[in-house]
Amino acid sequence: MDLGLNGKLVLVTGSGSGIGKQTARVYLEEGARVVVHGLTEDEVSTCVRDLSPLGEVSGKAGDLTKAGDAEALCEFARDQGDLDVLVNNVGVFSVKPFEDLTDEDWLRYFDINVLSAVRVSRQFLPEMLERGSGSIINMASEAGVKPLPQMVHYSVTKTAMLGLTRGMAELTKGTGVRVNSILPGPTWTEGVEAYFDGLAGQKGEPLDTIVDNYFKSDEPTSLIQRFVQPDEVARMIVTISASTASNGAAHRVEGGIVRSIL
Repeated sequence: MDLGLNGKLVLVTGSGSGIGKQTARVYLEEGARVVVHGLTEDEVSTCVRDLSPLGEVSGKAGDLTKAGDAEALCEFARDQGDLDVLVNNVGVFSVKPFEDLTDEDWLRYFDINVLSAVRVSRQFLPEMLERGSGSIINMASEAGVKPLPQMVHYSVTKTAMLGLTRGMAELTKGTGVRVNSILPGPTWTEGVEAYFDGLAGQKGEPLDTIVDNYFKSDEPTSLIQRFVQPDEVARMIVTISASTASNGAAHRVEGGIVRSIL
């Protein structure tokens, strides 16, 4: 299927690994030009090296909790041309009891998971509106709809991303600009694999057993009863970003965990 992305310029934040890197890969496969981003120069250079055989890719490192780094990334992307698609993918997660979460923990999570998207979108949304075209994808989570008790802080930031998405979309009425969110479920990224490897070591059980028990005990409503793969999320992101009729919507790719018909 031709999604009409050939030659389009795409910026994917947090694309040094996991869902972000796979998303950059799929955009390149669709013929887009891609700017990747990571926290460190090593992460970015490795990503560019890995993806460059697929097409035109460049990258810049930066900490998007810092306004200066966010602005520098946006300027770097502008140097490549008018931005057609922005994917706000930067985010972190951790498991921590609610009563142990400090004010600093809450502020850090909002800074990384929400305000990073605000900082970059604030740069590009006005330009897209002026041109009358463009697409922004914000990464939310099924946890934003069905908050996780072991990750209340993470869940709340993803709920905020849903509100941010709809609010931004309201600003696009009557234009060709669209703003949508994606709600992945538990996804087998490098970070998740490292977490479960550590858990298996602590419990002295095989990794496969730990993973199987996770869906039985923690995510029993999952219809696929397995982890989503980063490539599956990436293809949803790319498809929705190219859809000219989808705007202000939350698109689920969580394996049916959320028991809702909408």
